[in-house]
Amino acid sequence: MKKEREEDFEVNLTGEEMQGEEAKPRWFKRIRKGILTSTADKKETPEGLWSKCPECNYICTTTELKEALYVCPKCNYHHRIGSEEYFDILFDNKSYTVMYDNIFSVDALHFTDLKPYQKRLDDIHSKTNLKDSMRVATGTVNGEGLVVACMDFEFIGGSLGSVMGEKFSRAVDYCIEHKLPYLVISKSGGARMMESAFSLMQLAKTSGKLSQLSDAGLPYISLLTDPTFGGISASFGMLGDLNIAEPGALIGFAGPRVIKETIKKDLPEGFQRSEFLLEHGFLDFIIDRKVLKNRLAEVITLFRN
Repeated sequence: MKKEREEDFEVNLTGEEMQGEEAKPRWFKRIRKGILTSTADKKETPEGLWSKCPECNYICTTTELKEALYVCPKCNYHHRIGSEEYFDILFDNKSYTVMYDNIFSVDALHFTDLKPYQKRLDDIHSKTNLKDSMRVATGTVNGEGLVVACMDFEFIGGSLGSVMGEKFSRAVDYCIEHKLPYLVISKSGGARMMESAFSLMQLAKTSGKLSQLSDAGLPYISLLTDPTFGGISASFGMLGDLNIAEPGALIGFAGPRVIKETIKKDLPEGFQRSEFLLEHGFLDFIIDRKVLKNRLAEVITLFRN
C-alpha cells in the first residue's frame, strides 16, 4: 500500500497520467508537468550571502555583519578579520598608505614538508593579494597620525618570518623618523617553521627595534586578537607600552591542549582567553572593536601630552 502511494505521488509530481486499470481518481490533477527547468539553467544561492556566528549560531547577512564591524549583533562574538578590514575600521575615511608591499618571502633553505615551501608561497600569492603575513599602513585615526602593522592569518597562519620581521623593523624606523606612534595588531600561530633559524631570529630583531622606539620616546601599542600564539606572544606581542586585546581572544604560547597533556591537569575555565589574561595582569584592558578607533585616538592623545 505504501509503495502504491509513493508511485502515485511521483506520478502527480511529474504530471504523467496512468493508463488502464492503474488509473485511479485523485483529489487533484497536475495539468502541466512540474519541474521543467534544465539542470544547466538552475540558479544556486550565491555563496557568502549569509554568515553564521560560531559562538551562538546567529545567522545574519554578510552586509549586516560588515556594518557591525564583523561583531555578532546577538552575542558580541568578534569574527576574525584581516588587515584590509582593520585598516578600513581604523583609518579616517578608509584612507591610508600601504608601505613595504614589495617585499616577498623566499625559500632560502629549500624547505619541504607536505609540499615545497616555494610551492606553498606561489599558491597563496595566486589565491590572494597578500604578499606576506603582515601589512603595514599609515594614516590618521580621528586626526591623529598612526602607523599600523596588521597580520593576516590567511597567509600561512599569520606566521612570523623574515619578511614580517623586516616590515616590522622598517615600520619602527618610519615611526622614529616621522615621530609617530606604532600599533601592531597580532593574529598569528607563531614562528614560521619553513624558515627555521631565519624565523627565530626575528624575535630578537623585532624586540631590539622596539627598544629603539622606546628610546625615541614614542608609544608602542600591542593589540592581541584571536589567536595570538608562539613566537609572537614570546616577543613583540607582549612588549607594548599598552597591551590590549579584543574580547574572547585566545592568547598564549602553547595551545591549551598541549598544556593540558603536559601537566596532566584540567585547565581553569576560560584559560588563555583575553578575560583570563586581564584578570591575571597580562593585559591593560580589553576593548570592543566598535569603540577601538575612538579609544586609540584618546590613548594617542594622552601619550602625546
